Amino acid sequence: MVVPPLLRAVIMGPPGSGKGTVSTRIIKHFGVKHLSSGDLLRDNMQKKTELGILAKSYIDQGQLIPDDIMTQLMLNELKGLDRYNWLLDGFPRTVAQAEALDKECHIDTVIDLDVPFETIKCRLTARWIHPASGRVYNLEFSPPKVKGIDDVTGEPLVQRDDDKPETVSKRLQAYEAQTKPVLEYYRKKGLLKSFSGTETNKIWPHIYAFLQAKLPDVSQKDAAIPR
Repeated sequence: MVVPPLLRAVIMGPPGSGKGTVSTRIIKHFGVKHLSSGDLLRDNMQKKTELGILAKSYIDQGQLIPDDIMTQLMLNELKGLDRYNWLLDGFPRTVAQAEALDKECHIDTVIDLDVPFETIKCRLTARWIHPASGRVYNLEFSPPKVKGIDDVTGEPLVQRDDDKPETVSKRLQAYEAQTKPVLEYYRKKGLLKSFSGTETNKIWPHIYAFLQAKLPDVSQKDAAIPR
């Protein structure tokens, strides 16, 4: 029996592009290990590891975490995943990180969620929350019954700083400045696969078909008839 080669994938996309939703679906259908740089960073800071303490010192000063710290953090984690298919999320964020990753492992494909910035701005700025419960409303597709008021308690809703229009614009500009060169780096290598659209549910079938050509759908292995 021929063992298929392991899949080494990266998912990229601006904040609010649906990366979390798509990653969750990829994990469910294809059983890959998902490694998020944000989750890993939080975990290391919580556990007060050497790298976590170092990373926190930069964050506390409002600085970006240097490439070598992020790279070390991710590569340490990847050592334990050498027998698994995996999906990297939030890394690499710079060309230097991408080059360092290349020295350690061969990346097979980079999934790029190409969602227009205007769509993302509408999506993110439409989000309001009830701080006490964490209930989230979206003015476009799940609005509160009364504008600005929580359905359950009648208390006012707030908009997180991250979701305010000026902050969203800054985050998107930062993503473009930092990540465009990384997309270009992978495009030149012939590894970039862009999926364009404004709705995650419409983009997903194309991503699914693309990955199904590389991996079996493990979510259906118990079904009598494969779909």
